[in-house]
Formats: sequence, structure tokens, C-alpha cells
Amino acid sequence: MIAASRRKAGRTPAPRGGRSFAISSISSLKNARVLVVGDAMLDRYWFGEVERISPEAPVPIVKIDHEEERAGGAANVARNAAALGAQVTLLSVVGADEPGARLEALLKREHILPQLHHDRNIKTTVKLRVIAGRKQQLLRVDFETSPSHEVLASKLRDFKRILGDMDVVILSDYGKGGLTHIVKMISLARRAGKKVLVDPKGEDYSRYSGATLITPNRTEFRQVAGGWNGERELTERAQKLRHKLGVEALLVTRGEEGMTLFEDGTRFHVRTQAREVSDVSGAGDTVIATLAVALAGGARMKEAVRLANRAAGIVVGKFGTAVVTPEELFVKQ
Repeated sequence: MIAASRRKAGRTPAPRGGRSFAISSISSLKNARVLVVGDAMLDRYWFGEVERISPEAPVPIVKIDHEEERAGGAANVARNAAALGAQVTLLSVVGADEPGARLEALLKREHILPQLHHDRNIKTTVKLRVIAGRKQQLLRVDFETSPSHEVLASKLRDFKRILGDMDVVILSDYGKGGLTHIVKMISLARRAGKKVLVDPKGEDYSRYSGATLITPNRTEFRQVAGGWNGERELTERAQKLRHKLGVEALLVTRGEEGMTLFEDGTRFHVRTQAREVSDVSGAGDTVIATLAVALAGGARMKEAVRLANRAAGIVVGKFGTAVVTPEELFVKQ
């Protein structure tokens, strides 16, 4: 929590422990301790050129000349938080297979502490994308199975053990079965005084009740709250959902319209800062990771939203699941 001292120019009051946060300071993020829990996956990209159509079917032939691998899903959230300088732990379930081993190696390379449970009964979730040139996606192939009950129970025990050393918890729900115990996790974290940020999935948000902040995108919010005509109706629907779930804040990310934060009796909107949109995949991961690191570093909610909006504007200008560096985030504009 942030101490109730008078705000100085460019800074929020100092949180307990003596840390302070300045919107222009890279060093403010270094002490942030973030736990990411959720559905981790491996993103694979096959790049090649298309020069002819197959004689077997009316489909392009791609001659692969380059391959890339990146941490995806909850692992991309962790990757984004670590890129900002935070101390990050990722708790997830993977298969006892080659993609799981590759994902663990990628996490360690990016200075993330992986707490991965290896389930021999599943395959690590892999998203394989075939790309023509450098940007034109032709095909995506998904490989996935749900983790077993025994592995998930062990994961919950580890959550309890790790929780005390963290400032903020991110629950990254991709609907792959890795957050079966999310209700218990939110309860444990909140009782321990930790902020809990949730990137939701599906139409049942009741399981996210009691979280600090939920970050649906425009489409996800519409699925749960219904459509709206104008900002007033949007605000009414958002506040109704926020109150029903008992969450402190609801952030609706709205693509080219920016993002809107709803707290108790207040609405705060920031316009998008995207310069040139290349790829929106993973933008939500960047948003919630930036929010978490900023809050853990001592920022107030609105300050964290401004920073997350800037990060989103940067990352959509990059191809594939990407990250934002502190140097990019804090560059003078």
C-alpha cells in the first residue's frame, strides 16, 4: 500500500519499505516482485517465401528458411514483466516433452524463475505460426491438452509457498485448464495483502471475484456485460460488473480507442498511443505485465494505466509476441 504523504511533483507517495515511483524512472521498477500464474505455452514461428501454388490443392507453398521460438501465453506475460526489470516467477504446468524443455530454457534466458510442473500425461501447449515473408501469417496450428488434477493440486501448494515473497500476483487465464484453483488463489493472495490482477477468459467472471483488477479487452467485456451505446452506458455496465464481482477496478482495453479504467465511482480514460500497428497479438500480456510491475513499484492505479497504455502503443508496432524495454517506455516524447 502507498503511504498517505503529500504528493510531490512527478511522484506518487512512497510505499511501505521506502520505495517510491516516478513515471519517468526506470529504477522504480527494479524492486518489483511479480508472480505470474496461468497457462504457459511455446510460440513457434516458421518463416519462408511463397513463390508458387501447390499442384495438389489451391494453397500456397511456403519454403521455410527461418524459425523462431518465443515464450507465449502466461509465459509471455512473465517475459514482459522481466523485460521491464522486475523479479519474476512463473508458476505453470507443461508437458514432460521437448517443447516444455525449450520453454523452460527460454524463460531462464530471459531471467525469469520458472516454477514449472511437468505433467507426463499432457503435451506442452504449442502455437505454430507459418509466416510468409516477415509479417503475413498464413496458418496457425495449435497443440494442447489439459493438465491433470494431481499436478494442479501440487501447483496450488507451490502457490501458497511462494506467495509471501511477492508484491503482485498476475493470473493469466487462457482457458487451457491451468487455473482450475483460481478462486482459492485469489482468496489466499488477498488475505495475504497482495494485489491480484486477472487477464480473464470466457463468460463466467464469477471465479474472478475479489481480485484487485480485471483487464478484459473490448470483445471479452461485451461477451460478459453486453453491448452499449455511448460512453454513459459503457460506464454503467462496467460499474455494475465491477460491483457484482467485488473487484476494486476494471480496465477495459479498447484497441484503437485506448483503454478505460473504472474504479469506485470514477472513470478514467486514456487514448491509444499506437504509432503504427504491426501485430496486436500479445498486447494484452504487455498491458497486464506493465500494470503489475508499475503497481509493485509503487505506482497508483491511474499512473500504472498511463504507463500500460504507452507500453501497448509500442508493442503493437512489433511483430508477434514481443516485449517493451524500459528504455522504450521511458523515452522522452
